[in-house]
Amino acid sequence: MALYYLETSALVKLYVREPGTERMLDLASKAAGNQLVVLSLAQVEIRSALRRRERAGEIKSAIADQLLTSFQRHAEGRFLTQVLTDALLDGASALVDRHALRAYDAIQLAGFFSLRTTIGSNPPVFVCADHELLRAAEAEAAPVLDPSLDA
Repeated sequence: MALYYLETSALVKLYVREPGTERMLDLASKAAGNQLVVLSLAQVEIRSALRRRERAGEIKSAIADQLLTSFQRHAEGRFLTQVLTDALLDGASALVDRHALRAYDAIQLAGFFSLRTTIGSNPPVFVCADHELLRAAEAEAAPVLDPSLDA
């Protein structure tokens, strides 16, 4: 069983059809037997992503509400949640000093490293579709997966 840390740019692909959705659905299928981890901050980020699409007219309000309900069910039953801590924020600050990252991206990447430190035996894979964030993760020697790229 593989362990995948889903950064929000990848996570949203489970709810909104865009390049990489099929790969994310395969990765998240029960048949694949993978464990999926999200940072507690993802609840705000995915809400923001869906509401932005709603405001832009890309999805209807009722659909956005349904997608948020689906995410909440998954967060409670399917996903493991990495908690945001002061130590994680310290790690994010250090990442910002080393890489040109936005604050939430640094927090997401620090969440991955915090998980990796605590897990030990089953190292996670950082799943992300943001190229700048992927470059920073690779520079920090993290195993990465961009679901938008062909398998």
